[in-house]
Amino acid sequence: MKRLALLSLLALAACTPHVPSSRYIGTPMYVVSNVTPAQLAGRWYEIASFPAPFQSGCSHTTADYAPRPDGSLALRNSCRVGNELRRIDGTATVAAPGRLKVDLEGVPFRGDYWVLDVARDGRTVVVGTPTRIAGWVLHRDREMTPQELRHARDVFERNGYDAAALQRTDQR
Repeated sequence: MKRLALLSLLALAACTPHVPSSRYIGTPMYVVSNVTPAQLAGRWYEIASFPAPFQSGCSHTTADYAPRPDGSLALRNSCRVGNELRRIDGTATVAAPGRLKVDLEGVPFRGDYWVLDVARDGRTVVVGTPTRIAGWVLHRDREMTPQELRHARDVFERNGYDAAALQRTDQR
């Protein structure tokens, strides 16, 4: 039984493309407390990420959020893997200011998604997870300026991510 548990853990670890650096353990994370579900509504293009395991091989990644009457957000994450379009639907609910609980279809657990930064013009959002295993730079357009991306990297670094591991997302 112990052997099976160890093999399961090793298999799961092999699927994880990003492992947070231990040098950041204990670094506090700061969330944006005044973000509302309405600000997140609409289409977002993933510009860069610390990819979650389910994003392996993805390009042209988008996130679409739509307000629901109960105050939550319906969401659809899409990406291309080769010529195949992948989609996953779910729901995001506000757990606390700047903190969302995300339920994705077929995923047996809820994810913690924390809004780490919103640009003054509202066109860029930096989202992370308290485990620092995943994180995303989302923008209203397919491209962003180098200065905007640098700012997003700084936000991740300030929140205990190893910004050197941030990967650009192909949106061409």
